[in-house]
Formats: sequence, C-alpha cells, structure tokens
Amino acid sequence: MSNGTSPAKDRPSVGRTLQQARIDARLTVDEVSSATRVRAQIIHAIEADDFSRCGGDVYARGHIRMIARAVGLDPAEVIALYAEQEGEATLPPPTAPVFEAERIRPEPRRPNWTAAMVAAIVAVIAFVGFTFAGGGGDGSAGSVANESPSPSPTAEDGGEGAEQESEAPPADPEPDPSDEAVAGVPADKVTVVATVESGSSWISAKDASGRLLFEGVLEDGDSQTFVDDEQIDLVLGNAGAVQLHVNGKPLESVGEPGQVQRLTYTKGDPEEG
Repeated sequence: MSNGTSPAKDRPSVGRTLQQARIDARLTVDEVSSATRVRAQIIHAIEADDFSRCGGDVYARGHIRMIARAVGLDPAEVIALYAEQEGEATLPPPTAPVFEAERIRPEPRRPNWTAAMVAAIVAVIAFVGFTFAGGGGDGSAGSVANESPSPSPTAEDGGEGAEQESEAPPADPEPDPSDEAVAGVPADKVTVVATVESGSSWISAKDASGRLLFEGVLEDGDSQTFVDDEQIDLVLGNAGAVQLHVNGKPLESVGEPGQVQRLTYTKGDPEEG
C-alpha cells in the first residue's frame, strides 16, 4: 500500500487492495480462508467492499487484519484505509443526557447549626454536672485519678509480655492465584478459558455433541469461557496470540504466531486431549 497523503477516495478500496495483494501472492480465496479460518464467502464479500457479512465493525476489523497478514500486507495500513473509507469520525456526546444529569444532581446538604448548638449545650451541662458530682464526694475521684496503670513489661525489662509478642506466629501466606483458579472450576466438567494477549485471533469452539459454542474474532485483551460436561473442541486461527487455561491450569504455549491449531480438551486435562 502507498504511504502517501492522498485521500482515501483517490486510492484503491480496501477490498480491491486485499484482492490485488492476494492475486500478486498467487493465493486463491480458499487458501486464504484455510490460513485465516475466515469463511470464503466472507472473503469474497470483503474483496467486494461488502462488510455487512462480517457481523459488525469489530469483526470486520479482525477479518481485515488476518486477511492482510495472510496476503503479505501491513494490517495497520489496511485498517487505517478502512477507517478513512468508512468515514469514521469522533462525534460529540449528546447534550440531552448531560443536561439531565445536571438537572437531577442533588443539592449539597447544608449544615444543621441548630442541632449542633443543642448538642454543644447538652455536652456543657453534662460536663458541669459531672464536675460537681465528683467534687462533692469523699475524694474517691482523686484517688482514682492518682492511680496509674502499671507499665507493661517491655523487651528491655525482659518481661514475659515481650517474649510473647516476639514469639507471635507469622501471618499465613497469601494463597497462590493459580491455586484459586484450580479450585474455582467444577471438577465434573471441562472448562476452557481463551484469552488473546497480543494481536487478534479467530476462534471456534464446539461441545462434545458438535454444537457451536462460539465463532468469531477476539481482539487483544478479549476473553471467552467454554464449559461442557465431556469435551471442548477448539480451532485457533492465530495460536501464538492465544493463552489457554484448561480446567483452571494455564498452558505455556499452544502454537506459533499465525499458526492454525485444532485442539481438544476433556475432563482431567490440562494436557491436550
């Protein structure tokens, strides 16, 4: 793609750019579909600049990135062209909700000076009454005041209290988060958590009966959880970008960047089923 500053309307469209790059790379639509796990019908639609088959803007961006990478283009440049040609713009927030929020904002409460003055008077009366009551006694108040608590033994005095403090048992260590993850999944089911940590990846998940649980593109930071009584079957379009937790235990690596992986997990894994 050109790095020039010409408007997007003067450059080839996103679909035409991807199609030409595929032809230059001597790849068929089926070969690109196999490498990206994007269905051939969707690839044909994107090359015709029809993004309605993608299921939304997020999925369209994910498909465009994977197709661009497969045909040798810079995904960031193709996404930038897509954003320009789709006419994206940052719109100002609507004024009505802001006005409503301002209108219903409660007024700050004013201090109740009357209640404060009454409380202060009551406190003064109680203090004066306590003083007179203590002064008219047989000096017991003075004796109480003169009595001072015996100092507690310190470490320098070699007291028994210091030894008890020094021998206090240490606090229990914090539980390992991985132990909590293992304890948090049901033992009688298969639980797989897929998280994309870098880039994006197309992911398909099915249960033991072949029912489709999920199919789509996850972006950086997205996560999906799949649970079944017997088995989870996964297809990862970009295995190097996916981190898996199987039955509460993390797997170190499930593949290389750009690699398509088909994985199956059952109860008792984390090893591949």
